[in-house]
Amino acid sequence: MIRERVSDLQNLLKEKNISAVIIPTDDFHMSEYVGDYFKARNYFSGFTGSAGVMVVTQDEANLWVDGRYFIQAERQLANTGIIQRNMGEPGVPTVEEYIVSKLGEGDVLAFDGRVISYNAGKSYAEKLAAKGAKMSTEEDIPGMLWKDRPALSAEKAYVLPVEFSGKTVKEKLSDVRAVMAAKGTDVHVITSLDDIAWLYNIRGNDVLCTPVVLSFAVVTMDKAYIFANPSVFDEAVMAHLTESGVEVKPYEEVYSFVKGFSKETKVLIDTRNANYAIVNSISAEIVSAPNPEMEMKAVKNPVEVENYRISHIQDGVAVTKFMYWLKKNAGKIPMTEYTAQEYLSQLRYERPNNLGLSFTPISGYKENAAMMHYSASPETAKEITNEGMLLVDSGGHYWEGSTDITRTFILGPVSDEIKKHFTAVVRGVIGISRARFLEGCVGVNFDILARLPMWEMDLDYKCGTGHGVGYLLNVHEGPQGFRWRMLPNRNESAPFAEGMITTVEPGIYIEGSHGIRTENEVLCCKGEANEYGQFMYFETITFAPIDLDGIAPEYLTQYEREWLNNYHAQVFEKISPWLTEEETEWLKEYTRAI
Repeated sequence: MIRERVSDLQNLLKEKNISAVIIPTDDFHMSEYVGDYFKARNYFSGFTGSAGVMVVTQDEANLWVDGRYFIQAERQLANTGIIQRNMGEPGVPTVEEYIVSKLGEGDVLAFDGRVISYNAGKSYAEKLAAKGAKMSTEEDIPGMLWKDRPALSAEKAYVLPVEFSGKTVKEKLSDVRAVMAAKGTDVHVITSLDDIAWLYNIRGNDVLCTPVVLSFAVVTMDKAYIFANPSVFDEAVMAHLTESGVEVKPYEEVYSFVKGFSKETKVLIDTRNANYAIVNSISAEIVSAPNPEMEMKAVKNPVEVENYRISHIQDGVAVTKFMYWLKKNAGKIPMTEYTAQEYLSQLRYERPNNLGLSFTPISGYKENAAMMHYSASPETAKEITNEGMLLVDSGGHYWEGSTDITRTFILGPVSDEIKKHFTAVVRGVIGISRARFLEGCVGVNFDILARLPMWEMDLDYKCGTGHGVGYLLNVHEGPQGFRWRMLPNRNESAPFAEGMITTVEPGIYIEGSHGIRTENEVLCCKGEANEYGQFMYFETITFAPIDLDGIAPEYLTQYEREWLNNYHAQVFEKISPWLTEEETEWLKEYTRAI
C-alpha cells in the first residue's frame, strides 16, 4: 500500500513537472503534535512517529527521523522502498542539503506553504534561486491524492477559569502590549496554538492529548482577535471572549486580514514558527522575535505553581497504585504492554479534576523499551510476565496542570549490568535535581550532571534530558530545556527563571535488550542572593516510587543515597493518605531507606 501511494505521488510530480515535494509532520501552526487532518507524512510513509520529514522526488522517497525514532522507523519503513535518513548521524545530509544537491536549473520544489515555517521556506527559496530552481507553495500536492482524508477538527472549546490560570485575559493582554511597545511594534500576530490558548484562557480538543483550539490570533494596541471555527465556541466561551475584549473571526480569514496591514505597520511575529504562507501575506514591516507569550507562560505564576503541586500528588497516586498492581499481578494475570497502559490511564481518569492524558503513553516491555517513543497497539503489544522490565512514560491533564512522569518497573530477576544501568539513570536524575546554580544558567550548563553517569560507561542517549511543561497545555514547552548541545530551531536556550517547570529524564537504551528511563519534574526556585549573585535551585514536584528492586546501592554516593531516601520519605508522606491500607503497607517497603 505504501509503495503504491509513493508511486502515485511520483506520477503526479511528473505530470505537474515538479522535481521534489516536501511532506513535513507539521500543521498550519508548526505544532509538535498534529490532528489527523495533517498526517500526510504518516499516510505516505507508514511511519507513525511524532517527528520526521518526508521528501519525495520523481524517482526516490526519503524519510528523515531523529534519534528517538531510529529503531521504530527501521521497522515501519521495512519493504516500503523509502530510504531512512537518521538525522545527525555521520554522512547523513540535512533535508535542505539533500534538496539543494538534487535540484538545479529549471527544477521545481513543491510544498504547501501553510505547513512549512517561514524561516525554512525562505532558506529554501534563497538557496534554490542561486541554482536557478523555483518553488511552488500554493498547492497541497499530497492532499490531492489522500483518499478519505479526515476533516479539520472542530471540537468544542472551554474556558480556563482564573482560579486555575492565575491571571485574566485582560491582564495578559496588558503584559503582551507592554512588550509590543518596547519592541516598537503596532500589531502582534500569533500562530502557535498553545500561546493563543494561554493568552485567551481557553482550552480545546483539536489535537489528541493537547488541549488547544485550531486558531490564529492578532493583537493590536486596542483590539484583540481570534480566528477560529465559530462553531467551537458555545455561549459561555463567547461571553468570556467578548468580556475579555476578544473578537471572533473565521479561521481561514486570517490570511486576508494580515494582507490588510498598511506598509507603515510594524508587525511582531515569530517567523521561526509562523508558516510560510501567512508571513508572505504580510506586506508591512516585520519584526521577527519569539512570541512574548512563550516566556510568560513558561514562568508559572504563584497560583499555577500551587495548583501544580496538587496535580502531581493526584498523578503520583495513580502511578503508585499502578506500580502496586503491576508488581502484584505481573505473571499471574494476563496483561500486555497495551492493557497495562490502559489500566494506568483508567487510574488517572479516576483522580479528582482529571481531564484526560497529556500524551499517548509509552509502554515498552523488555527490548521494546529501547525504542524511546515506542507505541504499543492492541494487535502488536507484547505480553508482560514476571521477568524483565516495563518502561512506562505517561502523564495527565488536570484543571491544576499537566504532568509527565516515567518509571521503569522491575518485574523479575535482572542482571548486575541492568542494575548498574538502572542505578546510573537514577543518578542522572539526582544530578540535575540537586543542582544549585547562579541565575542566568541555561540547559547546556546542567545536562552533563544527568549524562555523566552514562558517559562514564561510554553510553549515551540520543535525545535531550528534559523539556518545559505547559499548564494544561503542551506537555513539551519551551523556551527552556536540558540538552548537552543546542540544536537549530529548538526553543530550549532560555535562562532558567523562578517558576519554570522542567522534566529531568535521562535514560539508557540498548537495542534488542532493554530500555530504562526515570523522569521527574522540577520547579525552578530562588535561593540565597549574596555578593556572587542570585542563587537558584530545583525543587522536585513529582512524587511516585522509584523501583528499589533496580537499585544497586554500591553505585550510589552517600549524597545520592541520602537524596533518594529523602525523596522516598516525601513520596510516602504525600501519597500514602490516598491509598488503601494494603497499598500503604506495600508503599512502606518501596520507599524504605537504603
